[in-house]
Amino acid sequence: MARPWILDYDSANCTIGATVDILGERPTFLVLREAFNGVRRFDDMQRRTGMPRQVLSQRLSRLVDEGLLRKVPYQEAGQRPRSEYRLTEKGLDLYPVLVAMMEWGDKYAVGSAGPQALLRHRDCGEPVELQLACAAGHVLESAREVTPVPGPGARKIA
Repeated sequence: MARPWILDYDSANCTIGATVDILGERPTFLVLREAFNGVRRFDDMQRRTGMPRQVLSQRLSRLVDEGLLRKVPYQEAGQRPRSEYRLTEKGLDLYPVLVAMMEWGDKYAVGSAGPQALLRHRDCGEPVELQLACAAGHVLESAREVTPVPGPGARKIA
C-alpha cells in the first residue's frame, strides 16, 4: 500500500477540525436537531433536550455568534419580550450533516422499536435519503470510490 499523500501536509488548516470546533459537542447537535424539527423557543428546547438552562443558553449563544441561528423577538400577551431561534442559511447548510448522522444512527444505533422519526419528501411523500455524487452526477456507493487530493489550502510540511 502506498503512503498516503496527506502525511506530507500540515493538518492545521483542516476544515473538519474547524467544524468540530464549532459543532463538536452533543448539546450542540441536540439544539440543531430541535431547530430542524421546528422547535424555536428556549423553554421548548430545554424541555425536549433535558439540558440545564445554562448549558442550553451557552449553546444557543454560540450558534448565534457563529451565524447558524438568529434571534427573532416575540412577545405573548402579558409576558415579557423573548426571542425565538431560527436557522440561518449557514445553519440550513448543516442539514445534510444531521441527515447523515441520522441515517448512520438508524442503521447502527437504533433501538429495537426502530427509528423515532422518518424523513419524507414534502411534495410526494417518498423517503428521503442522503447520497454522495460527483460533479458529473455519478452516485457513489462507498467512501472507497473517493480519492482525496490536495486542495488550494493544503500546505506541505517543511
